[in-house]
Formats: sequence, structure tokens, C-alpha cells
Amino acid sequence: MSREPLPPYFRIDPDTALAELGNPTDTRGFAAIAEACARGRADLASRGLGEDGARRLRPFSTWEITRYLIPVAPAHFRRVLKSNPALPQGRSETEGGAKWFTLDEVLRLRAHFGAEGSKSKPYLPYRPEGLPAKMVAVANFKGGVGKTSTAAHLAMSAALDGYKVLVLDLDSQGSMTSIFGGRVADEWQSVYPLIARHYAEHLEAETARRVSRGETALPLDDTLTEALGIGAGDLVQKTHWPNIDLIGAQLNLYWAEFQIPVWRMQARGWKLWDALTEVLERDGLLDAYDLVFIDTPPALGYLTINGLAAADILLVPMGASFLEFDSTGRFFDMLHTTFASIEEGENTAARALGRDETAFQWDAVRTIVTRYDGAQQGELAALMQAYLGPVMSPHRQDFTALIGQAGEQVQGIYEADYRDFNRETYARGRETFDETYAAFKKLLLGIWRREELEARDAQAAQ
Repeated sequence: MSREPLPPYFRIDPDTALAELGNPTDTRGFAAIAEACARGRADLASRGLGEDGARRLRPFSTWEITRYLIPVAPAHFRRVLKSNPALPQGRSETEGGAKWFTLDEVLRLRAHFGAEGSKSKPYLPYRPEGLPAKMVAVANFKGGVGKTSTAAHLAMSAALDGYKVLVLDLDSQGSMTSIFGGRVADEWQSVYPLIARHYAEHLEAETARRVSRGETALPLDDTLTEALGIGAGDLVQKTHWPNIDLIGAQLNLYWAEFQIPVWRMQARGWKLWDALTEVLERDGLLDAYDLVFIDTPPALGYLTINGLAAADILLVPMGASFLEFDSTGRFFDMLHTTFASIEEGENTAARALGRDETAFQWDAVRTIVTRYDGAQQGELAALMQAYLGPVMSPHRQDFTALIGQAGEQVQGIYEADYRDFNRETYARGRETFDETYAAFKKLLLGIWRREELEARDAQAAQ
């Protein structure tokens, strides 16, 4: 009877191990590793770029448009184009082949159907007038749960649905920025100057009060003076999606995690958690977009607190495993501790001065199971659902082979050309993301409808 081979960790020869070990790594070694990664990242990111180095969004076929984007029969779609030659007519890559349209053209076609088509069909997405953009934070302090991927695909889904979207990257790793082809030279092209400006404006207001009392003015350093001249619109980049814009991030943004607490120590009255909300609102960005998706760092730092405080909707991706369920529970515990502490600190002074108290509130909070394997994780996911109830979205985002294939090309599922797979594989692969968006859109429309009715009732009561 032959004996089974030993596990690989037996019989390792120390001299062989030494020969393969290599030299010790010093601080400069990190720079060499980072440089190698940068070269590889540039190589991967360049795949799929145009000759000018810019990213291009692929065209969409008549089949995709009539199935996923504009709810009309293909034959009717073609008849409308034929009877309206001023509309985009698309391009055929072969004589007599399928027609392909840019997303800009699809948006024009959707607007035409919305104005001229059947009033019973939802050609245009629901969007009440007079209400600001909804801000959506995607957050969890556990990495690898699909946080950035979820935020990016929701932004793309909303754009395909006809909404105008701003993506706000608060993560100094800049993954969301890379997905949308953003280029950020330093922290001054990120949200950093907006937070600095908010602090500088607080100092200016405090100085006005001090001067009125005959006290010494508070000085502004060069950083704060420069930040006062920067508006949120100055930081917005166009992307290869015609209705998705970006405020990007890069490694230097992490400096904000060190600078913000210094500013807070110097001015206890500065409400740092309001910085992002108030600057975006004052600069008109919440009127210029329908949705703002905020990708937060995988940590509960000052940037994440700003993103969460700004958000109307909080989405928390997590895997269907014990460790991720446990970690997500601790994340919510930290959220409670952090925001309750802010409320307690603010409201002690507010009550003494007779001012309105601070109370954080979110329109909706949902956890989303990502990278789901029903064959392996069904029982645990059901247990998680039982404990979390309506806080956990009933849709679980499956992991499909299409995710890996699209990831290799540095693009989202909706950017992948179905001809690189086949039509049936593509349709199956995007189903889970369509369902994720449908669950989110149901939340969004319910929130907007509630606010629309409240505004109508308030107007009627006047």
C-alpha cells in the first residue's frame, strides 16, 4: 500500500529556502514595488483607451437599446427613426448590419420618446421638480466587499437610466477615479480644498465676530487663502460617460485625515461634518445633478464621516460570511458611537444657548450582499436576513464570470461589449447588477415620492 505524499510544509530545506529568500527590504524597496505597480497599472489602464489616450464608452446596439434602455419594440424603434430623419440614425459596422448608437444619441432618442411617445410608458426616469440631488454613500470599513464596484455600477446604471450623475471619490486609493478614467495630479484637484474652504469660511466668520468685540483677528495661512478661491465646479471632471461627472481622488488626499483634526483642535466651533454638504449645496452641484454617489475609504475617518453625514441614502455592501457579517455589525456600532457623540457634544451647547439641536438622519439605510454564491452561502444569507430584516436588501448580488472578465479589461459590466462574450452570456451576467439597481431605484423613487407629497401638502396648507 503506497503512502500518501506529505503536506508541502514538511521537508523544506533551510539552505534552499535561504537561496530563494533574496535580500532584506529597506524603505527604498517600497518605492521600487510602488513603481512596478504603477507601470503595471498604467499598462492595464491603457487597454481599451483610444489612440489619444482617452477612454471611450462603447456604442449600444438596437437590441440593447430596445431591451434595456428604451422600452419599445425593435420594429417600432426602427419605424420612428425612419419617420424622423433628424434623430440619430446610428451606424452599421457592416453593410446591412445592426445599428449602433453612442450613449449621447441614446439620451436624445429617449428624450424624443418621452416627449412624443406613449404617455403610459416610462421613457424618462422619475424625478420630481424642485428637489435637490440625492446623495448616496457606499461605505464599509471592511475591504474586499465590493464597495467601489457597487458604487460604480450603480452610477452607470443610473446614467443608462437617464439620470445625470456626479461621482465623488473620497478614497485616497483612487479606485473609483481609475474606473472613470479620471486624472488627479494632487490633493488640490480632490475634495480637500472644499473642506479647507469650509474651514476657512468658518474662520472668516469667527474673525468678524472677534473684531466686532474688539479682539484679534484669526489669521489665514496660504493653504486656506488659496482654498477660498476654489469652487466645487472647478474640481469636476467630465468622464467618458456623457452624463457622469467626477470629482476624483489620489494618494495625497489622505493628508486630509491628518489636517482636519488639527483644524478642529484650533476651532472647536467648526462643524467639520457639514463641510461637504454645505459646500456642494452652496456651489449649486446639488441642483446640477440628479444623483451624487460617494465612494468612501474603508475606514471610519474624517473623510468617511463627511461622506456619511452628507448622504441621504447609505448603502453598506457585505459578503455572506460570518466574518463580514460580524465586521458589518461592528461598523454600524461605530457609526452609532460616532454620530451619537457628535450629537451629544453639539446639543449640550445648543441647549444652553437655546439653539436648534443637531440630529443626523438618513432617508434609507440598506446592506447589500455582494459576491454571492447561492450554492455555498444560502443558509448564512438567510440567517443574516432574519436578523437584519428590512435593513438588508432582499436582492443578493451574484458573483458571475462576467465580473472577472470585465475586471480584466478595467471596465464595468455595463461598459463591456456583449460581442466579447455572446448575447446570452452578457444578458445573464448583467441580470444581477440590473436587479441591484432595481432595488436601489425602488428606494430612491419612494424617497423622492415621499418628499414630493410632503411638499405638496405643505404648499396646500399655506
